[in-house]
Amino acid sequence: MSFYYRLGNIPPKRHTQFRKPDGNLYSEELLSTEGFSSIYSLIYHCHPPTLVKDIGEPFSVEPEIAVAKNMKSRSLLTFGTPSNDDYIKSRIPLLVNSDLHMLSAAPSKSMDDYFFKNADADEVIFVHKGEGILHTIYGEIEFIYGDYLVIPRGTIYKLSFKDSDNRLMITESFSPIKAPSRYQNKQGQLLEHSPYCERDIKLPKNLKTFDEEGDFKVMIKKQGLVYPYIYATHPFDAIGWDGCVYAYGFSIHDFEPITGRIHMPPPIHQTFEGHNFVICSFVPRLYDYHPESIPAPYNHSNVDSDEVLYYVDGDFMSRAHVEPGMITLHPKGIPHGPHPGTAEKSIGEKETLELAVMIDPFYPLQITKQALALEDPDYYKSWVQ
Repeated sequence: MSFYYRLGNIPPKRHTQFRKPDGNLYSEELLSTEGFSSIYSLIYHCHPPTLVKDIGEPFSVEPEIAVAKNMKSRSLLTFGTPSNDDYIKSRIPLLVNSDLHMLSAAPSKSMDDYFFKNADADEVIFVHKGEGILHTIYGEIEFIYGDYLVIPRGTIYKLSFKDSDNRLMITESFSPIKAPSRYQNKQGQLLEHSPYCERDIKLPKNLKTFDEEGDFKVMIKKQGLVYPYIYATHPFDAIGWDGCVYAYGFSIHDFEPITGRIHMPPPIHQTFEGHNFVICSFVPRLYDYHPESIPAPYNHSNVDSDEVLYYVDGDFMSRAHVEPGMITLHPKGIPHGPHPGTAEKSIGEKETLELAVMIDPFYPLQITKQALALEDPDYYKSWVQ
């Protein structure tokens, strides 16, 4: 969501002298994307962001692949993911390819002992359960149930939770997360037909400058390893910043559904996109209003993409059984559709209260060992039972 924003104090011109009250220079940092050819932000630090005191031994968080080539519809019950006091250890990779990783997480404690940075991927954290504050150098974002938190790669952050009952669905994108291009004009402004607008975005606020020296641990994830870095100054020491790269939030409850007289295709639910995948939001909405309409979706073949649906809440007209935190994976190459009896049952219904996140990758997903431990092994038979 790359519109210009600023917080705190910044100089009138970029790359010019900007001095502290004691006469010393603030340290300017450019955080850019695609080299210097795309969006960027300029951050003004109390101290240079390069003051590394020590680097510990890295440890692996590489997904362990159990099924490299999948041709089976699957269901995963992610609420079976065990909770963990440690945020990094709570992140369990489930479905992966070279464009994105999908993870489930149940952190039971706030990140009190370290900060985290993903150097490889933008992160989209969907908050299924829990509330708290996302802390970044750009400011704070309060989050609650139903929020997407979009965190650009290279952003150091910390999550504070209100209590111990938290459930997150995390997408790591190895390309920038963007609003769909069809929703935007040439200047990047969201158009009138977009299902959300700039007013819906939760922007960073309450910028706090921590001008502190000491030992500050930042766990940096890169290429499947996490490196413990010790910095000499607090990571959130910005006096101000401006630009188009920053963390932001968006509530699934603020997505305005697009409806029609007959059943509309999945692209109407699209919320974000990355390279070779899309993220969609299924929200409560009125059903189709043609007098002969069938609200349940028709059978369809995933010719070009795998389809992943993460069920959040409500009843689904096309499924005989769903539960919160359930993931269904329908791989490219075979059709799927409504469970027996659900198409007929949907006729005459006026609305749905379903809530779900859908992710469609255009290249096949691999299944991790952790995912198999959460699988309902008979799901692929559910159309004949």
